[in-house]
Amino acid sequence: MPDLGDGEDRVIMKVTGLMVQYMIDLDPTYRDYVVYENGKRVIYVVILRTIHGMLQASLLWYQNLRASLEEYGFVFNRYDPCIANRMVNGKQLTIRFHVDDVLASHMEQQVLEDFFTWVNEKYGGLKEVTCTRGKVHTYLGMTLDFLKKGKMKIRMDDYVDRMLSEFPVNFKDNEVQETPAGNNLLEKGKGAPLEKERHEVFHSFVAKSLFLSKRAQLDISLTVSILASRVQSPNLSDWHKLVRLMRYIHSTKGWHLTLSADDLRMIKWYVDASFAVHPDFKSHTGAVMTMGTGAVQAITRKQKLNCDSSTHAELNGVHDAMSNILWTRLFMEEQGYPIEKNILYQDNKSSILLETNERSSAGKRSRALNIRYFFVTDQVELGNIIIEHMPTDQMWADYMIKPLQGEKFRKF
Repeated sequence: MPDLGDGEDRVIMKVTGLMVQYMIDLDPTYRDYVVYENGKRVIYVVILRTIHGMLQASLLWYQNLRASLEEYGFVFNRYDPCIANRMVNGKQLTIRFHVDDVLASHMEQQVLEDFFTWVNEKYGGLKEVTCTRGKVHTYLGMTLDFLKKGKMKIRMDDYVDRMLSEFPVNFKDNEVQETPAGNNLLEKGKGAPLEKERHEVFHSFVAKSLFLSKRAQLDISLTVSILASRVQSPNLSDWHKLVRLMRYIHSTKGWHLTLSADDLRMIKWYVDASFAVHPDFKSHTGAVMTMGTGAVQAITRKQKLNCDSSTHAELNGVHDAMSNILWTRLFMEEQGYPIEKNILYQDNKSSILLETNERSSAGKRSRALNIRYFFVTDQVELGNIIIEHMPTDQMWADYMIKPLQGEKFRKF
């Protein structure tokens, strides 16, 4: 454990059950420290060395790995502490890691082999480090497929198959659901509250769907975000919405998120909002980020403030997305790709006027808007973003603010 600073507390662990007897068997002096709580034996101990699962253990491991990588010549991205880069033979060696799972990439295979050898020399004494090579990798539950030049496919087929096999409703092979949600998605719905067992199933599968929607199936993001707001008190209508979502996941098992970049120096953000669509008349924000094909990021969330107009809702939406928009630019530039254009597309001309012309464009309905939304104007003046109009029929973010159907759903 790290040395305690002034005012810092020790970490205390409570030992109960059979572990108390095991400790006494190992060292009888522990018997002197047994106390009784509700008639059961308990021993309290001070933690001297970190234990797996503790926050301190994760932090100490990160500090150890980071120090080793920096010693090897890696420079960490200031905007993501789990990504680091090193120039080798004039090309960038990039690693991303989650705890001790590392994904490395470089244009030359030998550079990767040298890095793998170094990792084994550094940490192989604990346990041999294993490695997979090639253009298809399983990483953090995802299958990353680089077989087609210039494109990456993200699949989670095994995860989806497990979800469907565990779900209490079985779907036939030819059963099709074209969209993940109906037009009633945002309605609170009717019906009796779910009984405890079905409530737990509902909660569990919404959580599983959330994990999937953040990685390989961004197309279910809106539906999952709405169902996630209902997990505390779902009713029969919510259950039917979940069944429809699962049927859609079953129908689209062979579809995979495909990403490609037209220009690594241009980022495109589509931001939209639907006005007063929730039962409490709050609006909903949607945003999609792309660099060519496919959505790299997607945002769909209920707005925290009530708006008095669609223009206000659009401004709220841009404000909701702004932290992601600015962070993405900083992250890419830290990776060595100076962003020449960071474009924000909107379909509401009134909000664009407000964001680009500040108070001079504010009409009577807009005078009460909180000045913090004009933070966007500063970013335009600084050249950090460019705001352009995008017709609604071409607005990708429309997919993230309402349950589209038919041709518009298929297009987006």
